[in-house]
Amino acid sequence: MRSMVMAALAAAALVAVPVVAEEQGVRADGWQHRLDFGGDVDDLLSFDTMGSGVHVTTTGAGFAIFWQPDSMAEGDFTISASFTQMEPSGHPNAYGLFLGGADLAGDGQQYTYFMLRQGGEFLIRKRMGEDLPILVEWTANDAINDLNDQGSSNNTLSVEAAGDTVRFLVNGTEVATQPRSEVDTDGITGLRVTHLLNMHIDDLMLSPSM
Repeated sequence: MRSMVMAALAAAALVAVPVVAEEQGVRADGWQHRLDFGGDVDDLLSFDTMGSGVHVTTTGAGFAIFWQPDSMAEGDFTISASFTQMEPSGHPNAYGLFLGGADLAGDGQQYTYFMLRQGGEFLIRKRMGEDLPILVEWTANDAINDLNDQGSSNNTLSVEAAGDTVRFLVNGTEVATQPRSEVDTDGITGLRVTHLLNMHIDDLMLSPSM
C-alpha cells in the first residue's frame, strides 16, 4: 500500500512541477540575472542558450529577471519576444518582458514589466525598490493563446513606445496603453520568469536602439 501511495505522489509531482535541467544556473553567455528573493541560482533555475533563443526552467523560489547589459532602449522603440510555455505549471505562473531597467543589481532596482500567465491573462506592473505598484491588474484578453490540448502555448509579447504613449501588445493585438509618464521606458530591457515554469523564449528583439 505504501509503495502505491509513494508512486501516486511522484506522478502528481511530475504533473505540477516542470522538469528542471540536471545542471542548473545561468550558463547563457552575456546574460545577467537577479533573483527576487535571493538564494543560490544554481539551486533555483536553469537559463541556457538554445537555438536562436534561450530556455529557462524554474523551481519553487525561482522568480528572476534576466538581461544583457547592452540591451538598451530609449526614445521611440519596440521590444518583443516569443514565449513558449512547454508544459502546464502547478498554478498560473507568469512570464514576459521588462523595460526601463535601472540599478538592477542594487537596492533601488527599477523597471516596468509586462507579463502573461496560463489562463489567458496579462499584467503590467512596476518595481521601484521594494514597492510594486500595479498599472494594469491581471486581465483576461482573447488575444492571449492559452494552453492547448498538449499543455503548451506560444505568445509574442511586444511593447511599443512612441511619443507620449506606450502600447502593450500580445500576438500583434493591443491589449493596453499607458501614458509614457507612468511607465519606465528608457533603460535596460530583458526577460522576467516566475517559478515552476518550463519556457523557451525566441525571436528576441530587446535592444532596438543599439
